[in-house]
Amino acid sequence: MTRDYVIGVDCSTTAAKAVVWDAGGLAVAQARADFELVQQRPGWGEQNAEDWWAATSAAVRRVVQTVDGSRIAALCVTHQRETFACLDRLGKPLRPAMLWMDGRAVEEVESRGTPEVHRITGKPPNPTPAWYKLLWLARHEPETLQRTGKVVDVQAFLVHRLTGTWATSWASADPLGLVDMTTFDYDDGLLAEVGLDRSQLCALHPPGAVLGSVTDDVAQRLGLPPALPVVAGVGDGQSAQLGAGITEPGRAYLNLGTGVVSGTYSETYSYGREYRTLAAAVPGAYTLETFIGGGTHNLKWFVEKFSGVDTRALGLELSPEQVLETAAAQLPPGAEGLLVLPYWTGALTPYWDHHARGVLLGLTGAHGKSHVYRALLESIAYEQRLLTSGAEQVLEKPIEEVLALGGGSRSAVWCQILADVMRRDVVVVREPESTCLGAGMLAAAATGLYPSIPDAATAMSGTARRFTPDPRVTEEYDRLYEVYRDLYPALRELFPRLAGAVRP
Repeated sequence: MTRDYVIGVDCSTTAAKAVVWDAGGLAVAQARADFELVQQRPGWGEQNAEDWWAATSAAVRRVVQTVDGSRIAALCVTHQRETFACLDRLGKPLRPAMLWMDGRAVEEVESRGTPEVHRITGKPPNPTPAWYKLLWLARHEPETLQRTGKVVDVQAFLVHRLTGTWATSWASADPLGLVDMTTFDYDDGLLAEVGLDRSQLCALHPPGAVLGSVTDDVAQRLGLPPALPVVAGVGDGQSAQLGAGITEPGRAYLNLGTGVVSGTYSETYSYGREYRTLAAAVPGAYTLETFIGGGTHNLKWFVEKFSGVDTRALGLELSPEQVLETAAAQLPPGAEGLLVLPYWTGALTPYWDHHARGVLLGLTGAHGKSHVYRALLESIAYEQRLLTSGAEQVLEKPIEEVLALGGGSRSAVWCQILADVMRRDVVVVREPESTCLGAGMLAAAATGLYPSIPDAATAMSGTARRFTPDPRVTEEYDRLYEVYRDLYPALRELFPRLAGAVRP
């Protein structure tokens, strides 16, 4: 019997996607199941962890119905990284899971976010890592931590439901901010500060290790082969990097999703405010990552709140974004003097300023919807140039090309803007679901379809369209970038004053 298929599962912020991949990295079948994101207060983000399992089960069950299940060799999970759940001793959620985007732990960051914590974890002080939210729980909901049997990342929760084993990879756990990045093991000092011990956490394994096999009951309910191996996955950013085929220095991936995440590969550990350091999908290596909180999120905000574009009423088989993009493409670089600071959800790398907010600079009566839309696209390109230049300083070799993926990579206009602003080739990956493909690569290597993870990445990845910088516009963007990079420093002191002025 030939087992040459693998399943990659991506349990993201809004849905669980399951894709069956063949040995060449082509999608044989795919399915998706959505779940709810709850924001009871501004800056909060929560979910019912049971929804992760319900959606994952539904997606996997659907996807295997359309393929020969006997050919499936393994399953691997990637996920929304810093998100975590507190479970009781029976594995049931004690409260809603706190998401990566939850920013309530501001005071904990300000009081406990020390240079030493940064050195250990590779994460500059900010509310994203779960460690600060656990400190928040210790202060506001101490009874929750007292009753907690296990603190789990999303992969660990799903692996337990699949196999009955409490296990995860160190590259899945390290975004939580509990792992020493030089040893890939939990840091006992950080655990003690939040009042946890190792018995309340999952065993750590290298990415690509086999964590267990699906139980007979799960295999029957989901239509999976009996005793199917479940392979240790990584967080969605590291998985996207692997799915793009990046297993050595010199290239960066750029995921144009709800947030914009870019990662570069390094074989040595370093840390700095210009990036956050994570364990890579290749065991022992690192991902140096930059993060813009507002990517397609900012575009969707503008479309829903201000654009007034109803393509259905116009009888167009186009999205409002496509209409606005077509109009924006008619404008010159710089949107006729309009700049946007894209900090709708605060500033992460390199400023780590949760008070920072979005800004439109240069508005005149001549500007319209297409100008604002183009300026939004350009703002991400300016910001990414700033971030890539900062991270590049510690890399073994400069970044020669950028591999684009995610929903935004389907926009030729945006990709060309990125190439022109960043002065680097932007290459769109062949497979839009590269995050899920990275999980498939780990599964393929673990079950012997390829001799190593890098070999699987080389064989299963590919690229499509290439965008090269246009010399006619790069100099113009250079001048605009000189203004853009001074925009946040000029406004830095105003953001906390504004936050204080509007507090009830």
